Amino acid sequence: MNWRWHHFLNALESALLVAAMLLLMAAIGWLFGGVETLYGMLVGGILFLLIAPRLTPPVLLRMMGAQALTPEQAPRLFAMVQKLAGRSGLAHSPQLYRLPTPVLNAFSTGIGKNVSIIVSDGLLAALDGRELAGVLAHEISHVRHKDIWVMVMADLFSQMTWTFSLFGQLLLLINLPLWLMHRHTMPWAAIILLLFAPTLSVLLQLALSRQREFDADLGAMELTHDPEGLAGALRKMEDAQEQEMNRLFPGGERPAIPSWLRTHPDTAERIRRLPRLVLPARPQDVWERDPASLRPTAKTSARRHHFTGFRL
Repeated sequence: MNWRWHHFLNALESALLVAAMLLLMAAIGWLFGGVETLYGMLVGGILFLLIAPRLTPPVLLRMMGAQALTPEQAPRLFAMVQKLAGRSGLAHSPQLYRLPTPVLNAFSTGIGKNVSIIVSDGLLAALDGRELAGVLAHEISHVRHKDIWVMVMADLFSQMTWTFSLFGQLLLLINLPLWLMHRHTMPWAAIILLLFAPTLSVLLQLALSRQREFDADLGAMELTHDPEGLAGALRKMEDAQEQEMNRLFPGGERPAIPSWLRTHPDTAERIRRLPRLVLPARPQDVWERDPASLRPTAKTSARRHHFTGFRL
C-alpha cells in the first residue's frame, strides 16, 4: 500500500472519530441546556485547548520523577533525535528525559517549543540502535502529527460528554415522579442518549488513540525506512509486558482485554502492517549498518511509574 494513501486514510478515520465525539458532546449539551450551553461549551473548550497542553506536561514530568538529559550525558542519543526531528520537519528538536524505571516505555508530551520525549531506563538498556531509532521516530511522529493536541481535544470532548450526561441523569431521577404521572415527558431517544453517551464517547476516544498509533508507526517508517527496527522494539516491549503479567498472575489465569478496550492496537497487527508500506529508497543510517553503535546505557532503578498519555 502506498504510504501517502495510507496517511490519508488514517487522517480521514481520525477526523471522523473526532467529529463523532464532537457531535455526541454537542447533542448532550443541547439536550441539557440548549443553544446557550453549546456556546458556553465552545468558549470553555477553546480556552482549555489553549492552556492545558502547555501547563500539563511540566506537572506530569515532576510527578513521575523524569530527569532531563543533556547532550553531554547522551551525545549519540541527542544526535539521533536531532537527525530524526530534522527529517520530520520539526522546527524544534524535542527535549529528552529519562525515567528511572526498568519498565520498557517511551512517550511524548507537550506542544510547540515545549515538546518532550521521555524514555525509560529499561527501554534504553533493552533496545539496540535500530530499535531505539524506531521508538524515537514513532514518538517524533506523534509530535509531527500533533497527536498530543488531538488527544487532549478528544479527552475534553469525552469529559464534557460524561459531565453533562451525569447531570442529565440526575435531573431525570429528580423528575421521575412527574414523568410517571405524565406531567413531564422525555423522548426515549434522549433517555438512551443520556445513559449510553459516556460509554460511547470513551470507545470513540480509544479507537482514535489506536488509529493515531498506526499513523505514528507509518511516520516512523518515513523517518527510518527500517521496519525491522520498530518491529524488534515492539516485540521486546510485548515480551516484557507478558513477563510482567505472568508475575502478576503466576497461575496462568489472567483477564483478557478486548482490543476495542485498549489504547494501543494489537502488537502483531502493528508488526504485520509495517512491511506492507512502500517507501522510496534511502541510504542506510549508522544505526542500521551497526545496530549497537548508538545503543545508550543507563542505570536501571526499581522505581515504577504509570502514565496514561502517549507511549509506544
